[in-house]
Amino acid sequence: MDLLGFGDLLLSGAWVTVKLALTSLVFGLIFGLLGASAKLSRFWPARALATAYTTFIRGIPELLLVLTIYFGGSMVLMAIAEQFGYTEYIEISAFAAGVAALSIAFGAYSTEVFRAAIQAIPKGQWESAQALGMTPLKTFFRIILPQVWRLALPGLGNLFQVLLKDTALVSVVGLNDLMRQAYVATGSTKQPFTFYMAAAVIYLGLTVISTLMTTWLERRADPASRRAAA
Repeated sequence: MDLLGFGDLLLSGAWVTVKLALTSLVFGLIFGLLGASAKLSRFWPARALATAYTTFIRGIPELLLVLTIYFGGSMVLMAIAEQFGYTEYIEISAFAAGVAALSIAFGAYSTEVFRAAIQAIPKGQWESAQALGMTPLKTFFRIILPQVWRLALPGLGNLFQVLLKDTALVSVVGLNDLMRQAYVATGSTKQPFTFYMAAAVIYLGLTVISTLMTTWLERRADPASRRAAA
């Protein structure tokens, strides 16, 4: 892919986009599991905190979250550093700010997916594990979580595709992702249609790949599908 000499630039931007999406996915899944566990907790402060988290994050645009973390995060770090006598300017990298913002947003939405999946598992399985002497933590990781993974996969797959496209928002704070590189190429060549269409094709290709991966994971996680394939 040459594209007037900017093909490699777009490919490097696509790689940054993939790294940003996958890193945010990992942290977002952790936030989602913690949020779902808190929402189903018997302790009302945990439930209230998780509800506030999901309500607030899902109620604001992801772009606002990116800008707040990128610019506000530096101010918070500087305020903390000054308490220890450090006066140099501290700047959060665009990649770190993007990961933080997208992970928090993904976690808020995946919290509800995980919560619904956990509630779909019969309570008798918890009681049976308790009768066998298993601790709640061991029950969750050995009995409940594998089933939650299977039930939550379709919803998580849809959320990841949204996350993949939301990575373009981080370009506004200077991250050299696919959207940013397409903008740079457009500014140099004055051919916006060519490069934005090329970016669209790459995003579409990434979406198709993620869809195929999600479908494969769903089949691997579903015992009935694995037996039918065999």
